[in-house]
Amino acid sequence: MKPTAIIAALLAGIAAPAFAQPPEPPVQANVVAPSTFEADRASILAMAGNFRVRFDMREQTSWREDYTPIDASTSGGHEVVRVIADTGRFISLQHLLVVTHEGQTHIIKHWRQDWTYEPETYLAYAGQGQWRVERIPEERRRGVWTQTVWQVDDSPRYGSYGRWTETGGVRRWRSDWTWRPLARRDAIRSPRYDRYLAINRHSPTPDGGWIHWQDNQKMGLVEGDLVPFVQESLLNTYRPFDDYDVAAADRYWAASSDYWAAVRAEWDRVQTATGGIRIQEEAQTGNVIAGRLLEMGTEIAAGELQTPAAIAEARRLIREATGTN
Repeated sequence: MKPTAIIAALLAGIAAPAFAQPPEPPVQANVVAPSTFEADRASILAMAGNFRVRFDMREQTSWREDYTPIDASTSGGHEVVRVIADTGRFISLQHLLVVTHEGQTHIIKHWRQDWTYEPETYLAYAGQGQWRVERIPEERRRGVWTQTVWQVDDSPRYGSYGRWTETGGVRRWRSDWTWRPLARRDAIRSPRYDRYLAINRHSPTPDGGWIHWQDNQKMGLVEGDLVPFVQESLLNTYRPFDDYDVAAADRYWAASSDYWAAVRAEWDRVQTATGGIRIQEEAQTGNVIAGRLLEMGTEIAAGELQTPAAIAEARRLIREATGTN
């Protein structure tokens, strides 16, 4: 079965106590402890590991009388997250799905998240197949980390910036308001909305896992104006777990990492040359070439395709799809 089909199969699947007297809080809930660079790094690096993942998606508040929220849904799976770069002020985490289908283990290269400390720019989603390099105002850079999220083929998904803080005893990174393209789970339904305006939060948990909480305002065009349709709360929970074929994910990455490094370099070349990236979006895999780029990684890991040939084809596909020949 092709990787794109397995992705579809996987993602399709997945009262307060009363007190006699008010308790004395140990600290004021609104006191925010300043973060530190090393503490920030530790929180980011803590997202690497072997996990059981649960995705809990709930459209909760309709912003239009003519829109009815869809039913809540959950899915999940097993995910390996590896640190593939760490230069101090830059950390890159690669996610790999481990899927068992008809008794066979399949590895699907999943999303990637890059974290950069106090950069001057970030890559922002600009609507329907467009991403632009945007400047962060100088007065807002101090202590800021950008998070750039990349699709399964290392093309861009969204970027944003924010700070790590500790409030009420919980460490979290909170993004600024962030434009994002539709996730596959929504895109394949051809809904009336076509993008998200979102706030993302990441927090480490006491069990060695972490959560990614998304507050998604689903936006679409009505008579030429972007309007809100519905508010969604999405909670992704990563709990430490390794009772699955973790080694298969590491074997896949060892075999295909040179190929994916070249793919990342090609996307970086396009971004540097044009000040952003333009590519046609596609519901199943994110864009029109993602399926083939993903398949070549699988073919390399299976010994069915040589890395140099795959790199040459990937460069050709990216240049043609982005118009940067």
